[in-house]
Amino acid sequence: MEPERVDCVGALVYDEQRRLLVVRRANEPGRGLWSLPGGRVEPGEDDPAAVAREVAEETGLEVVVGDLVGEVEREGPRNRLYVIRDYQAQAVGGSLTAGDDASDARFVSREEFENLPTTTLLASTLAQWNALPG
Repeated sequence: MEPERVDCVGALVYDEQRRLLVVRRANEPGRGLWSLPGGRVEPGEDDPAAVAREVAEETGLEVVVGDLVGEVEREGPRNRLYVIRDYQAQAVGGSLTAGDDASDARFVSREEFENLPTTTLLASTLAQWNALPG
């Protein structure tokens, strides 16, 4: 049986020191692991709107969404296939505070990122896209 495709988005947000914005997941899948802010695209939403909403919900930051960086597929529970499109985004307002389904949110350096427990294949995918923190 074909898996149900679930459209999702993520955001690559960097600060002036090229530290990367990451969130610790408060819910499954990946509870307790660090990942990019993001989530499901809601019905009637386009990707940029979904990126901006998810970043605001999870981190308190307002962003302007830029170009598509890449797309990955991840198998999920109950015969779901998560199709995740990650976009560049720039913080333009708000204040950093974890919310919604994030238990923590912060900007991290390359060294800090490499020492965090991250979601499956996040580090290798970001490396392939030349998108690791500076």
